[in-house]
Amino acid sequence: MRRALTAEAMRAAESRAVASGRFTLGALMERAGAALAHEADLLVPEGPVAVVCGPGNNGGDGWVAATVLARQGREVRVIAFRSPSHAAAEAAVAASAALEAGVRWVLASDSEQLATVLGGAAVVIDAIFGAGFHGSPREPFASAISAIASAGVPVVSADVPSGLDADSGVAEGAVVTADVTVTFGSTKVGLLLMPGATYAGRVVVADIGMPPDAFEGVGAVEVWDPADYRSVFPLPGARDHKGSRGRIAIVAGSGSYTGAALLAIEGALRMGAGYVIAVVPGSLAELVRLAYPNVIVRAMAAAPDGSFAGAEGIADAVADAGAVVAGPGLTTSAGAAELVRGLVERTSMPLLLDADALNVLVGDLPALRARRDPLLLTPHLGEAARLLGVSAAEVAADRLSAATRLAGPGRTCLVKGHGTVVAAEGRRGLVLAGSPALSRAGTGDVLSGMIGTLLAQGLGMFEAAMLGAHLHGRAAEIGAAELTETCFTATDVPRFLPEAVRELTGG
Repeated sequence: MRRALTAEAMRAAESRAVASGRFTLGALMERAGAALAHEADLLVPEGPVAVVCGPGNNGGDGWVAATVLARQGREVRVIAFRSPSHAAAEAAVAASAALEAGVRWVLASDSEQLATVLGGAAVVIDAIFGAGFHGSPREPFASAISAIASAGVPVVSADVPSGLDADSGVAEGAVVTADVTVTFGSTKVGLLLMPGATYAGRVVVADIGMPPDAFEGVGAVEVWDPADYRSVFPLPGARDHKGSRGRIAIVAGSGSYTGAALLAIEGALRMGAGYVIAVVPGSLAELVRLAYPNVIVRAMAAAPDGSFAGAEGIADAVADAGAVVAGPGLTTSAGAAELVRGLVERTSMPLLLDADALNVLVGDLPALRARRDPLLLTPHLGEAARLLGVSAAEVAADRLSAATRLAGPGRTCLVKGHGTVVAAEGRRGLVLAGSPALSRAGTGDVLSGMIGTLLAQGLGMFEAAMLGAHLHGRAAEIGAAELTETCFTATDVPRFLPEAVRELTGG
């Protein structure tokens, strides 16, 4: 398992390492700068090097890199935003050492010199801003970032590309597009999320000597590898039977959205549920029976428009299920809202709420927070935004924070997107599998059925969300490779799921 850190978590880890007495900030800077120099030399082994150093500690990493490269015989010029003697404490020490090594420097505010140095470089090291940067770069930093882009030469960024938010992967203004990003100690969340991954290029995690215990308890985001997913996968056993493979109830559908229920059912079946119980409005019951003769159908009273009429009988309809999924295609009718509240208040098994089951609870977060039995929310950007009372753009700018705000005691939240994020009390995770092919109506319904099955098979909410999202994303990647991202549809997720499972389990 990899750790991805936010800027705050990285600061906490560095502080812990320094407080232990085993390291100094200066020593960490020396190692970071040496790693930066090494990667720049690997990328472009010959020719002049331009190092653009900000006034803070990230600039100090750049000054160290300049010293290392100069001592190796490379021609190095530093572009600084203030006199080296006015840099931050450790950075000033690093700058002094670089000057003693014969490194020359120019002010970034001298646009002519800036263009000359960058234009004559074979490679540029970007050490302007570090992981703590947020917002939009001001002048003269913005102009320097633009000048780096105009130079048209390979770029190596220190820790994160300057101008990029290390937590969200979002750039609000000018941002460096790096060929290689050398990130220190641990990768940063924003380097894995889009669009940050595009700006970062190839990411190299440099070991700067921080001990493993420095990262404990700092709020690292879990990025699982195949072994982690494999370890929680509920493989069928020789003595398994349909009763031991999970009973999932899917409460879904309406006259307007019949397909949503069918897609969720297909996701559950293909994920290996022993029993799938379809709880649908009476108007859909026969359709589901014809489509899936292997599904138990329980019809509920329907409103004139084909949606659920209310919550009467819902607790009994799902009473024998090991987990319940509610939401796909429900609509936001009064009956559907009553039904969802009934499930939240009257059931104790793991409950997954998706789509309209979330929309009907907009403005009523206390109802979700009051439930102490297992609850998993799986919103897309718009649904998360409505629940939190913010704009979709705000959620898109920091999905990890949005998921964390919606999680809590007994409550897990998965926010969909490129780099799906999962948050639970005390844990956060990032799923990297996925494809633009998933930007189709209905793919989320399939995911709900898949995760619901994993819950019914006994996985914890965090584990079920992580594994389900990974398999869903891999099925899309595999399917898009064959069908193209343009031609892939929601019904193709279950079609390619067996290949994703086989890839993970080996059979």
